[in-house]
Amino acid sequence: MGETSILDRLSHSVPWDRVTAAEDRGRAVVQVPADLLLDVLSAARDTLALDTCVDVTAWDRLPKQPRFEVVYLLGKAGAAERLTVKVLAVGDPPRLPSATVVYPGAGFPEREVYDMYGVVFDGHPDLRRILMPDDWEGHPLRRDFSLSEEAVEFKGHIPKVPSQIIPYFPPGSPAGSGGKTPR
Repeated sequence: MGETSILDRLSHSVPWDRVTAAEDRGRAVVQVPADLLLDVLSAARDTLALDTCVDVTAWDRLPKQPRFEVVYLLGKAGAAERLTVKVLAVGDPPRLPSATVVYPGAGFPEREVYDMYGVVFDGHPDLRRILMPDDWEGHPLRRDFSLSEEAVEFKGHIPKVPSQIIPYFPPGSPAGSGGKTPR
């Protein structure tokens, strides 16, 4: 950051009565309500010259409500300045406006968040699964997603579930000790 911090430079463009700002480990972080998301992203681009949406990710805060928090990491090409923008997604399904109108590069990361968590980005130009098959049911990174074993299929081999392939090592045994499979 320069002589004036990112938060100070952003303060003239953001309604601070509805935004929570902080510095966390030397990095500027703002928590915004969903209806101000695009305004804050636009202010970051126009006022701070943060020209790149480096990443969009999310986390499932279950059992807290609202359950999902989406995190935007904004940066400037060739500079170390960064701004983290956090927003809570509410509803069933959870919804937020798409950041692609401000940062076109947010398209693929928003698709990943949609695919893995089920957060719908209104106004996204191509919101569809990107990592999972089109017919997949559910969102694998949700905390309540059921974990199950599926057979691993390889050509010329008999499919096995992972527990038949991966050796079991009892707690406290050194790695590679060849522990016996529990009964």
